[in-house]
Amino acid sequence: MALSGEGPGTAASRLTGRTVADVRPLSGALAEVTLDDRQSVVVKHADAPGAVRAEAAGLRWLAAAGTVRVPAVHGHDERWLVIDRVPTGRPSADAALRFGRALAALHATGAPAFGAAPPGGPEDAYIGLAPMYNIPGTDWPHWYAEHRVLPYLRLAVGDGTLRPSEAAVLERVCERMPELAGPAEPPARLHGDLWSGNVLWGANGHAWLIDPAAHGGHRETDLAMLQLFGCPHLDKVLTGYHETAPLADGWQARIGIHQLFPLLVHTVLFGRGYARQALDLAEQTLRA
Repeated sequence: MALSGEGPGTAASRLTGRTVADVRPLSGALAEVTLDDRQSVVVKHADAPGAVRAEAAGLRWLAAAGTVRVPAVHGHDERWLVIDRVPTGRPSADAALRFGRALAALHATGAPAFGAAPPGGPEDAYIGLAPMYNIPGTDWPHWYAEHRVLPYLRLAVGDGTLRPSEAAVLERVCERMPELAGPAEPPARLHGDLWSGNVLWGANGHAWLIDPAAHGGHRETDLAMLQLFGCPHLDKVLTGYHETAPLADGWQARIGIHQLFPLLVHTVLFGRGYARQALDLAEQTLRA
């Protein structure tokens, strides 16, 4: 049980059963903690109900695939998460190529359904600070529209960030999703929030994934998010991916529909600038 007023050092000691030698704050929610054997861990605090359980379950589900490197979970409760600290280095073309191959292998391990939560993870999860509901479905175009695009569109309209007339453009894309989605694919095991800040380039020459919003989804969604927010050596990541599991023909034309999800999440969290990007993509999609 989390203790009221507990700090990261006390939480790390309680959750790992180890003595703490040092605590170094990294941000309001993160601290680096050195344990008694000089091992460094990252301790993360979250208040949103279910957020820590979702993240811990996601990390374990990704790690279970044995593909992309993921920090080990050393303990968690409803408010605190303790994971390995990853010593970071510089991104390189070779590391990016390996990352692309490993990401393709991760996706290929699959999921029980689109929207499936990781084992032990809650249905009511999060992507960043925004709620994300893991509701299973069997048909990707309808599931994606109903559970990954429209919920954030409704929130954006409700808070006034998007006007109803603008929302209609995005609703038309959702209506056409079955014809826009490309060939049917089985559910992939997604990181789910794969912007470049959640890819750590390790000192060991490998990429590591952190802060997942893991669920079953379409593999092109992870790749579209990497492209939306930029990724070092992205061309090498894509080369490694295609060497391992080529994408279906026309994937480049589908990038925009996969980017609507993260753009609308960012619209809800950060405002109008991202709404404009989502609208531009929707209008381009409808003109194509």
